[in-house]
Amino acid sequence: MAHTIPQDILNALTDVDMPRLAAEPEIPAAVMVQGQRVPVCACGTVVMGSGAAGLRAAVELKRRGVDVAIISQSAWGGTSACSGSDKQTLHTANTSDRGDNFREMARAIRAGGAMDEDTAYVEAVGSVRAMASLQYLGLPLPQDDFGGTLRYQTDHDDVGRATSCGPRTSRLMVKVLATEAVRLGVPFYNQTTAVQIVVNGRNVAGILAIRPKSQTPDNPYGLTLFRCAALVIAAGGPGELYRDSVFPNGCFGSLGLALEAGVALVNLTESQFGIGTRREDFPWNLSGTYVQAIPYVHSVDGQGQEHNFLADTYRTTQELASNLFRKGYQWPFHATRMLDFGSSLIDLAIIRENRAGRRVVMDFNRNPQPVPGDLPFSLDRLDADVAAYLAQAGAVQERPIDRLRHMNPLSIELYLRYKVDIRRDPLEFAVNNQHMNGGIAVDSWGRSNLPGLYAVGEAAGTHGVTRPGGAALNAGQVLGTRVAEHIAASGRAQTAPDGGVEVPLEQALERIDRVLRPGSPLDMRAIKDEVQARMSDHAGILCTPDAVLQALQAATGLNQAIRESGISFKRGAEVARVLQWQQMALASQAVLAALEFYIRQGGGSRGARAICDPAGEGVPMARSGPLQDVRFRLERERDKDEQILVRLVGDTMQVSTRRNRRLDDSARPFFERDWPAWLTGAVFDLNRGQDA
Repeated sequence: MAHTIPQDILNALTDVDMPRLAAEPEIPAAVMVQGQRVPVCACGTVVMGSGAAGLRAAVELKRRGVDVAIISQSAWGGTSACSGSDKQTLHTANTSDRGDNFREMARAIRAGGAMDEDTAYVEAVGSVRAMASLQYLGLPLPQDDFGGTLRYQTDHDDVGRATSCGPRTSRLMVKVLATEAVRLGVPFYNQTTAVQIVVNGRNVAGILAIRPKSQTPDNPYGLTLFRCAALVIAAGGPGELYRDSVFPNGCFGSLGLALEAGVALVNLTESQFGIGTRREDFPWNLSGTYVQAIPYVHSVDGQGQEHNFLADTYRTTQELASNLFRKGYQWPFHATRMLDFGSSLIDLAIIRENRAGRRVVMDFNRNPQPVPGDLPFSLDRLDADVAAYLAQAGAVQERPIDRLRHMNPLSIELYLRYKVDIRRDPLEFAVNNQHMNGGIAVDSWGRSNLPGLYAVGEAAGTHGVTRPGGAALNAGQVLGTRVAEHIAASGRAQTAPDGGVEVPLEQALERIDRVLRPGSPLDMRAIKDEVQARMSDHAGILCTPDAVLQALQAATGLNQAIRESGISFKRGAEVARVLQWQQMALASQAVLAALEFYIRQGGGSRGARAICDPAGEGVPMARSGPLQDVRFRLERERDKDEQILVRLVGDTMQVSTRRNRRLDDSARPFFERDWPAWLTGAVFDLNRGQDA
């Protein structure tokens, strides 16, 4: 039975207002360093980032009596609050039917390889508590008549563990967690950009940030030190790394920040790319029902001429339409899906159209045009899996816009909020970078190799090569809770630390001064253009060994030039961005160093990238014949068993590998035997050496 959803319900799930922040506490203390008066805010733990993962960590820390504060470059301005897809997915254990098997779920989470088995199991087990606590805080996850959470299938998910509140799922998560943080009285310092991790000996001593409201004549950049015993990095992924990106503007992440502090990074070779609208307009992922409605996808050249370019790729209209539908749950590009006329041929074809100077659009008022010489599109001529899904969903309307409205009216409302009416106008889109699977190397408690430094969410490199859609949202909630448990158990951050910070702070200021050079020939805009073009053109979905090596050499040269000449700036308000682009240049070199190492060692195509090679075994086919120019290497099974680590040692990116941490699938807990480890805190492994 079809239901007409009232407009007020659509509005509530689309226009999600954030809670009002309380007034910031004053920072009365300060130290004089190098002639600058730097305010010092001392607290037990600082959480850097105000997305869903960071807020989860802060809330759980506060509940455990830890002295915690949040700093954020822009409250509610990151990926969690501003990005999503048609029915953004939260991936958790399936409780709506016959229950779930956590070990099977863990195997599904880590199936893509290069992921630690213990982390995958932790995420599987913790997903039930994470989802239940979000529901307790007010997250409106849909239920059936009997209280079971409604589920559907997403990418890399054969069981159907996905659920959703609609396109604003992660924003709703941020809202309920932020409301709880405000209720608990967690101090929040907004418009605060972290620029340097302060290390004292081998331990975290704090985070140096720039705050416009701290600017004074004797503090021209607005520097502020947040002194802490534990630092939780939850600053998201490096969205600014690519020109073609669906991240919100200003998402720099923390990779360069971590590298400069000697922190190990992992899995930087692994990202996620997929179709979405450009962030110059309204950045959004076009997965799920946007393509399951099967709109007409075509390109438009400079003269306004339409090109039915997918008809040059697929052999029949049925094959074209069915693969367009499959992009809904096979949304990320994957090299192997270019084989056997699979759905990732669509991504390849879009890339080629854009490189030819043509714009690619979806028209929801027209069905796909036929492949020349074949029958026209018909809902009666679709592959069996596609026909069955649409029939069960009741999406058998004549036009794509009507099928979309029936399956997911929120997806239409969302674009209307940004003055884009897909009921009337075609929607321009492209293949964009969407997620960084790598990040800071951490153990199953979120600990990095630097004592006192933790990472959660997209900042943590826990995600492996490919993951079920929505697993990253769950991972941030689970690890955010685990980090809070560990910090609380350690007892090191119950209160603000004391002791001098002048020496490490002076060292941090010296590093900043080496970057800021008013007379330098380098400026941040040129660095931005160079870094983004290099990454999008040479480290996107199609990579060649020679191009990656040349890109690495160029990135290394850029960072050497920055070390020698610094970066110019015209006014104090630019300083934070200058330092972020210096760190982004460093992050770019680290990603390319890992990718070049992987390719040089014989690594093949997996996850986000096809490693093109004339000797490769994989040859995509199109209607016109084999696509020899994108012949690619297949992935080697043994590469799934290890991860690539990158550390900055001096001025050199040091690349190495380590085996995935294993989990004994035959081991079972036993109450009387294992309870003492919980009671004594031995479960937290507090005496372990810090080596993620």
